[in-house]
Amino acid sequence: MLLHDTAIIYGRYLRQSLRSRFALLFGVLMPLLYLVFFGPLLTGLPLGGRGDSWQVLVPGLLLQLGLFGALFAGFMIIMENGQGVVERMRVTPVSRLALLLGRVLREATVFVFQAVLLVLAAVVMGLRAPLAGILIGFAFVALLTVSLASLSYALAMKVRTPQEFGPLINAVSMPSMLLSGLMLPMTLGPAWLNVLSHFMPFRYLVDAMRDAYVGAYTTDHMLYGVLVAVGFAVLAVTVGTRVFRTAGA
Repeated sequence: MLLHDTAIIYGRYLRQSLRSRFALLFGVLMPLLYLVFFGPLLTGLPLGGRGDSWQVLVPGLLLQLGLFGALFAGFMIIMENGQGVVERMRVTPVSRLALLLGRVLREATVFVFQAVLLVLAAVVMGLRAPLAGILIGFAFVALLTVSLASLSYALAMKVRTPQEFGPLINAVSMPSMLLSGLMLPMTLGPAWLNVLSHFMPFRYLVDAMRDAYVGAYTTDHMLYGVLVAVGFAVLAVTVGTRVFRTAGA
């Protein structure tokens, strides 16, 4: 029943996304602008890591896509609550876990699709990376999206209004981006900033993806990245499910 219910919820929200093709393409616009206008500035610069500048920049942009997109996913719950959709779902026998999983899997599907578009554009501009590394990168994007979308939906069930939700998300997203080394490796910064960044879980995903893009699959970065990504996803889905059950969503 869980798989059946999840498939129903997933299909419902995926159809909504497919009807909004402009939103699908617009979501990848900001990382694409970074790729086009910021990427060429890094060409040939020593970035203190393996691979060339594209193998450093593109993994960070992919995670940036998941970070900002998934964190703002909770706005949908707020809109649905105002339209009475959440109230109608409360009286159905559908599993509360399925109500969450269907939504976050839709988010993961959308952002992996956008990640594919971004990688294709990066290949045209000069990215060269092994296929296995690119696929691993998509897996990290999916896990990050599931984690952050789950927490975003849980938070949206608590705050209820966009005026409360927006500032909270901005307070989380900007430090996360700056301290994770999404744009440039944190090893380029001062020692204290590099140490501080290790307390940010997204840092480990960035390092793991950059190793994957140069074909290094057995490094400590990869091990830590996988452990953090999977552990964070399990924790976030658990928290999200608990909130959905207590809120009767």
